[in-house]
Order: sequence, then C-alpha cells, then structure tokens
Amino acid sequence: MDANEPREHNAGGWSQFGDTPPSPGAFPGKTPVGPELAPPPPPRRQGFLLTRKAIAGLALAAATALGLTALGGGAVGAYLAAADRPTPTATVSNPSPVFRAVADQLTVAQVAEKVQPSVVMIQGQTAEGSGVVLSDDGLILTNNHVVQGQNALTVKFNDGRTSKASVVGTDPATDLAVIRAEGVKGLTKATLGDSDQVKVGDQVLALGSPLGLDGSVTAGIVSALDRTVTAGGSPGQQQLPPGWSRQGGESETTTLGGMIQTDAAINPGNSGGALVNAAGELIGINSAVSSEGVNLGFAIPVNTAKQVADQLISKGTVTHAFLGVSVADATGDVSGALIRQVTAGSPAEKAGLKQGDVITKIGDTKVDGGDTVVGQVRGFEVGQQVPVTYVRNGETETVTVTMEEKK
Repeated sequence: MDANEPREHNAGGWSQFGDTPPSPGAFPGKTPVGPELAPPPPPRRQGFLLTRKAIAGLALAAATALGLTALGGGAVGAYLAAADRPTPTATVSNPSPVFRAVADQLTVAQVAEKVQPSVVMIQGQTAEGSGVVLSDDGLILTNNHVVQGQNALTVKFNDGRTSKASVVGTDPATDLAVIRAEGVKGLTKATLGDSDQVKVGDQVLALGSPLGLDGSVTAGIVSALDRTVTAGGSPGQQQLPPGWSRQGGESETTTLGGMIQTDAAINPGNSGGALVNAAGELIGINSAVSSEGVNLGFAIPVNTAKQVADQLISKGTVTHAFLGVSVADATGDVSGALIRQVTAGSPAEKAGLKQGDVITKIGDTKVDGGDTVVGQVRGFEVGQQVPVTYVRNGETETVTVTMEEKK
C-alpha cells in the first residue's frame, strides 16, 4: 500500500472576562445569533462520520471537549471584556484574535454577522452541505463528499437567493472541491486567515447548514491541532451518510492529516462550511464529525484548502506529493509507522529509508501509526523538503526527503 492511498485501520459555563455578565443568550447590544428552530427537513444529510477506530487516539481530547461542554451549560460561545476594560499590557508575538469589545476586536455576534454572507448551503438530489465563497462571481469551496455523485447542485445564499451550480474540480484525496454558482455577481467572499498561526485554545465559530438549518452558527475553541482522521469505513462500523458510495459492501474512506479539532458543534450538513477565528478569518473547512456521540469536529486547515483550491480553479486537478513507502502501525517498544516496503526510485529510497525502519516523526508531526504518515504526505507540496525521523536497529536517525509528484 502506498503512503498516498487510504488504508484500513488495523486493529461553568460561558467564558467571562468582563465585570458584568451579559444577559442570557445575548451579547451587549446584539441579538442572539442563529435561526429559529424549525422542524428538520427530509433526511438528505451529508457529512463524514468517523469510525470508532479512527478516533481511538483521541480519548484524552474527547474527555477535554466533553468537560468544556459540561461547563458550558448551554451558552452559545464566549463573551469577553466590556468596552471600558483597558487593553492588556502584556504582549506576545503573533497574538491570536479573541472576542472582546475593544477598538480593533469583535464580539461573537459581530463576527457571525460579518462571516455569514460568505457561507452558503449546497443542495443535491440526495445530499446537502455547506460551502464558502471564494470569489464575488460565484466560486465556492466545499468538501468533495458534499458534491460527490450529485448531478444537479443548487446553492442557497445568506440573503435567500438561489442559483444552480456546476463542479469546477474535485480532489477526493483531500476531500475538497470547488463549484461555481451560475449567473451571480457581487458576492461577499471569505477573508482567508493563516492556519499555521492557529493555537490550541483559540476561540472559533463554525458556520454552515447543519441538519438543513442554513445560517447556523456555533462557538467553541480549537481543542487540538494536527490530528489525523480516517473518515468512512464499513457499514458495520458506522452510520453511512446518504449518497455515500459503496464498493464491495464498504464505503469509501479517506485519511486526512493536519486537521484542526474543535469543540464548536459540527453536525451533518456543516460539511464544507467555515471555521473562523475571532477576527472573522477563515481558518478551516469543516469536514468530519465523530459518530460516537461526543462533541468532536474536524476541519481541513485553510492553508491546505487554498493550495488545493488554487489548483482546482486553474487546471481542474490537483498534483499530490509522493513519498513512496507502504506503512503499517508499528508494534513493540517503538511507536510509529513501520515501513513494510519502499518503492524503487522513490523519494524515500533516495533519502535512505529502508524496509523495517519505524518512522516516528514526519515534518513537525509525531507519528503514532501508519495513518499519520498517509495523512501528512497528502498535505505536503511537490518539491517540499521534509525531515523524517526513524528508528533502525534501536538507533534514531533523521533524513530529509524531497517530495516528488505522484505519477
């Protein structure tokens, strides 16, 4: 199995920094965010659900996320300092934006109001999801699994307008796609942030159309970074989203690396929607949710999404990096990815990696198993030089691998 291909698994309350709490359900001078609750639409929902094994390594993060939810007591998001609170004197490099009422910062309600026009609902014959506006003339970024197998697409905008849409290009390997809404102009495009600057604990909003409720907003924090998740699996392991294709009795799976984990509620229909920071900048595309009944959601980092979207828009396809190893979860004293085979002439062979080596780190990411290598390689660019740390005969070494284009 190649490191670029999907692989099967083996084996309280609200945050308050001001002096006066807001009234329940509202921020100062703002009405509550989100639509009124309405009966759910017919079951045409789309979104990734993770298998039990796919989140086996996330138990600690799940416990943390659940703890935060219990403290939340149903509050929507966080309320920060009042307008008359002085600006903190402490300074840090590249500070993360936060929700607070000072001169250059926004409240939760203001961020939601700013971002909502850039988030759309996408409807197909058997599925629905969300998308993020990339251009004022109708280019929209979403998940591949939202548009996969859908012959007719309709986009519903925040102002109530609708438009037919066509697919510009899809990339199943990263679960991303770009579509174009027809006959539109003057759309509000999303402001792209820098996902490399995201930190655990940053406050975020998730926007989309969960369960067909368009214009929905949920709030939370970034609860972990650089997660590797495998979405899909056999029907016996998970509920299969409607419209998801089957091959040989099993659903398609894809392994995604570098994912942003959040406790902001993400549900089927949020797929393809926006995860934004407290400045209203897009930092991720909401893509996967846990099937275990815990509050775990995962978003593709915007830097990866932008790289893929640029290629889809310019040429309709995406070039992927190639490492050239077949891997499995390591057993024994060393945790990592066991190299079962090295492709002749591959970047891995050129760098000196051999069968039997155990990869323990790739780039800046610690390797817990084979899926980590698969997911990370998909996020690298052709020509990128990546340090790979491995153990051979009890000795730890590091080599630099230059990624090549997958043929």
